[in-house]
Amino acid sequence: MTRVCIFGAGAIGGYMAAALADAGAEVSLVARGPHLAAIREKGMVFRKDGEEKSYQLTASDNPADLGVQDYVIVGLKAHSVPAIVDRFTPLMGPETAIVPAVNGLPWWYFHKAETGTVLDDTWLETVDPGGAQWKAFGPERAIGCVVYPACDVPEPGVVQHVSGDRFTLGEPDGSASERVERLSKLMIAGGLKAPRKPRLRDEIWIKLWGNCSFNPVSALTGASLDLIGGDVACRSVVRAMMEECKQVGEAVGARFSVDIAKRIEGGAQIVGHKPSTRHDVEKGRPMELDALSSVVLELARRLGIATPTLDTVAALVRMQGDVLGLYNRNPSLEEAITGRSTA
Repeated sequence: MTRVCIFGAGAIGGYMAAALADAGAEVSLVARGPHLAAIREKGMVFRKDGEEKSYQLTASDNPADLGVQDYVIVGLKAHSVPAIVDRFTPLMGPETAIVPAVNGLPWWYFHKAETGTVLDDTWLETVDPGGAQWKAFGPERAIGCVVYPACDVPEPGVVQHVSGDRFTLGEPDGSASERVERLSKLMIAGGLKAPRKPRLRDEIWIKLWGNCSFNPVSALTGASLDLIGGDVACRSVVRAMMEECKQVGEAVGARFSVDIAKRIEGGAQIVGHKPSTRHDVEKGRPMELDALSSVVLELARRLGIATPTLDTVAALVRMQGDVLGLYNRNPSLEEAITGRSTA
């Protein structure tokens, strides 16, 4: 039986846990606080399409209780992982794969990327300060995963599906490996769409396109996607941000199969939805900025690409995070983002 640990069994992690358990995998959870207590007491409750099911899964706040896994799916926000990489050690054997189910550019991105730039086979400070994950996990363990569903945790122990069921998978080198095939089949058996893509990085950039533009604009204004896309001035700002982002992505080999107008329109058609970064502001949670926007600026600085609109909006949203106490600005990241030493 395939052993899978969901490290961070919140909204997306809980959805994946339910699907993989339905597929027959041996699923365990790393959770904490009231959410963990509720799961231990009555199981993890998953709600979808008006139906509810309880999953009796092994759950702990101590990974050492769970043992070595075949796959560790990381359901935490990207910025929270580098500081706790040592907690993953008890879960990892020689063949354990790490699957970051996170937003933004992943820490493993330049492993076997073959972009022909100075970035190949190294980490990015904005998503992996000091190379913490690169060094502790090893990029050879990584399986790429682009997350599309929306889920929520309305109360401790309960995961509510909102929309979507696709998780695109891929090896960093684009190969059709046995481990990706195995995970894809499990996820499909559990009711998910889990296609395997040889050019997963292209899909990462298409999603990042919206994250690096709509997310900070919504965080600053409080506006939903349809309001941003429906306002001529805001739409112009988003377009400029996407044009700059595309230039950076293409510089590292990404192919954009959708034009900017269609990408903006796709977001604008989602009525009433506010992206996760705005939810961070409204709920007083640490803002997820670095993997979604700061990383594009780091790439731009290292490749000598001008990104004036992205720079301006990012400066404003980082200041917003400072003022609200929701963003931890540190000198090494500031230098990576701005290209200027803070010493």
